Amino acid sequence: MTQHDFQEITRTAHALAEAARGVVLPYFRSAGLSAENKLSEGFDPVTAADKAAEQVMRSVLAEQRPDDAIIGEEFGVCAGRSGLTWVLDPIDGTRGFLAGTPTWGVLISVCDAGGPIFGMIDQPYVGERFWGGFGTAEMTGPMGDSSLRVRGSRALSEAILFTTFPEVGTMAERAGFEAVAQHVKLTRFGIDCYAYALLAAGQIDLVIEAGLSNYDICAPIALIEAAGGIVTDWKGDKAHDGGRVLAAAGEEQHKAALDILSRFS
Repeated sequence: MTQHDFQEITRTAHALAEAARGVVLPYFRSAGLSAENKLSEGFDPVTAADKAAEQVMRSVLAEQRPDDAIIGEEFGVCAGRSGLTWVLDPIDGTRGFLAGTPTWGVLISVCDAGGPIFGMIDQPYVGERFWGGFGTAEMTGPMGDSSLRVRGSRALSEAILFTTFPEVGTMAERAGFEAVAQHVKLTRFGIDCYAYALLAAGQIDLVIEAGLSNYDICAPIALIEAAGGIVTDWKGDKAHDGGRVLAAAGEEQHKAALDILSRFS
């Protein structure tokens, strides 16, 4: 992968994010916004905004990167022949989207045979965009442009921990999360994919989640690793297929949390 290739991937990712913003924002906090439930039991919502955003991103890729494969949450897999795959989650945090909280985001990533090599988290409503790959991580937003760097190693007792759902996953997974939470300085819930952006931006230390899909985590992995952080599963292995995920701002927090979570995996 050359610097030119990276620049082209970055340019295309920004084009996807801009296209998705254009179709998603008119739905957000709109009167009468409704959702379909993708589950027969429980609640996994999808809105017209999810579908429209993924469709417009696929259209951009068909024009600009026709040889690349696509994996999207709403419309599945489109085969390619370049060896690169775009992994798209048009609205990560649809529950937050429905509730009107600006914690959801558009997730865009590029993977090769080894996993994620580029990731972007875009939050259209607040106008923040975070992206990274090949050792470079940056953001833009209302406060201007800046590079991204994680907080670095610190004791678990000084760590800030985020997750999306208080129940996390199964009873065992919840117990694992709570075992870590007992040792940290501060725990917060309900932040969706924005938690991973905050970790890359040096604001928090840990994100622990379970039950994720590849389109939930590929973008955060590439972004956080480019910002100097660590993302693994609860055993310390690769996490780009989803499942149980531990993201950390430094080796000390990661090791301490992993030592606890590994007992529940």
